[in-house]
This record gives sequence, structure tokens and C-alpha cells, in this order.
Amino acid sequence: MKNLRFFEKVMFFFNSVAAFLLLLSYILPLLPPKTFSSFSVLSLGVPILIVINTLFVLYWLVKIKKQVILSLLMLAIGYFSLGSLYKFSESKSEISQNAISVMNYNVRLFNLYDWISEKGVETKIEQFIKREAPDVLLMQEYHPHKNVDLSFFKYKFEELSGNKTKYGQAIFSQYPIINSGSVEFPNTSNNAIYADIVKEKDTIRLYNIHLQSLRIDPNLDKLTEDDAQKLFKGVGNTFKTQQLQAELFLLHKNKSPYKTIVGTDLNNTAFSYAYKRVKGDLIDNFNAAGNGFGRTYDFKFFPIRIDFILTDPEFTINSFKTYDVLYSDHYPIMSRVSLPR
Repeated sequence: MKNLRFFEKVMFFFNSVAAFLLLLSYILPLLPPKTFSSFSVLSLGVPILIVINTLFVLYWLVKIKKQVILSLLMLAIGYFSLGSLYKFSESKSEISQNAISVMNYNVRLFNLYDWISEKGVETKIEQFIKREAPDVLLMQEYHPHKNVDLSFFKYKFEELSGNKTKYGQAIFSQYPIINSGSVEFPNTSNNAIYADIVKEKDTIRLYNIHLQSLRIDPNLDKLTEDDAQKLFKGVGNTFKTQQLQAELFLLHKNKSPYKTIVGTDLNNTAFSYAYKRVKGDLIDNFNAAGNGFGRTYDFKFFPIRIDFILTDPEFTINSFKTYDVLYSDHYPIMSRVSLPR
């Protein structure tokens, strides 16, 4: 510090704060939000903190100062413990004949209330799904829209609520569904549904999970100070609700005798407690075979990934793709996995 000029000392102070916050955000997914709900909100800012610390690394590299070690160390810890924020290459393996393609998509009621001003969005979603032709389709915020025909899937299971407008989660499959049901979450319309499908001699348990929404307006620049305070408190409470919902899902999943595929709108990032609990020892298919930021939600300020496909380690992940089609506030994702033999 003695060899630093005044401005550099100021920069290092802010650098230290950013590094500490990033380190804290690495620890928070290990701590139940019920205990640290206010601090848990920090996990949403991990992508921003990574970018800020990367900029500090570049700054100290240009200055050729040893202070570069601080943020460089924090970034290294995050890389080896949480993985990379951005994937530079897409991994693919040979697709076998026993592969199955799984699409996860929050369709936002097929734009029933015209959130997107474009006409015929529901038809475009239907055409997109038909074109990509997944073997299995897991949909959150599903609504049996009169203009949407998904009867090309041979089997389906849906769990709907609501009075005037029915909505909920749905599983569509080209393979027979021999068992299905719902994991109910208290005091909310969110839930998890499941279906057991049979492909050849294999029975696979599919889960479709929709955790409690954070209700964050993508246009954060329009928030007043009072709105921001309410948002901060509300997000903390939502984190606690998500913890309960994740635990209820795990209680059900742990009783399943079958190999598992999970599709979810987690309403939280890969740096959260909810993600860590739901994922468990499952494989995040984006980490295994995706590329880029893997953005799945239309957030204005930075790419955010809150939708996931997770599979048992026994599956071989052949490919993963995030589609750049904005027919909802979410982007669809699809993975192709090979069944274990």
C-alpha cells in the first residue's frame, strides 16, 4: 500500500469491498435463507460481482501492481467451486439410438394477456415446438390455450389451478406415461409435477418444477427508492419460500426408484441455495454441454440463467442448446441425453 498513489489506494479500497462481497456470495448458497434471508439476496448479484472483479484484475494488470492478486484469487475460487460464468465451447458427444431429447420452457400462458405486443405469439410457440420436435416437453406457466394444438405429443400430464384462467405445469411426452402426480407447495400456485415414462426397457422419472417467483421487474431503472426497499425485503422472503419448496421436492425425489430428469424454472440463479439443493448430485446439462452465458430470462441488465435441465449422472449428455427466440419472458432450452445401458 505504501507504493500506491492516493487514487490507487481508493481503487484498492473499492476492490477489497467487491472481492469481499464476491467471496461472501460464494458462501451464501451453503447457508439456509431462513437464517440469512437478507444476505441471501447477494447471490443474485454474483454475475455483476464477477464482472467488477474482472475489471479490477485488468486495472491492476495494466498498472503492474501486486494488488491484482486479490480479485484474481476470488475469481479463481469461484471458477473451481462454482464453474465459469461463461462457457467458451460447446461439448458434444456421439448421439446414440437410445437418446432422448428434453425441452424445458416457461411459456408465460402463451402470451394470453398480450405482454408481448406481437400478434400470434401462441402460434409461433406451437410452430417452434413442432419444428424442434422434442421427445419430452416440460412447460411452466402452461395454459390450455384455444389456439395451441400440442396433440402431436402422444401423452401428457398437466396440473392446473385458477378459476377463470387455468394455468400451471405440464409434461408432454412421445413415450407412455405410466404414473404421474404433483408435489404440492403450500400457499402458492407454484408446484412440482412428475411423470414416469417408459422408453424401451427403461422407466424414467421426469420432474417439472416451478419455484416461487422473485417478481423482479426487468426494468429496474424505473424503481423508486421505496420500491427498491420493498423489493429487497420481498426477495429475502421469497428465498425462504424457495428453500421450503426445494426441500419438499427433495423429500419426494429421494423416494423415487427411477433415473431422473428435472426441468425447472427455478426463479433463481446457479449461485443460489435453491439451485444447490435442487441440483444435489444431478448434472447441470448447460455446464456439461452448453456454451455462452446460457441466458434463459429476458433481463435488461445482464444475461441471467434461471431455467435448468438436470439429469442423473448415469445419463450421457450429448448436447444442450439455449434458443434465442423471445416468445415469452423466458428462453426455451433443450438437451439430448443418452440412456444408460
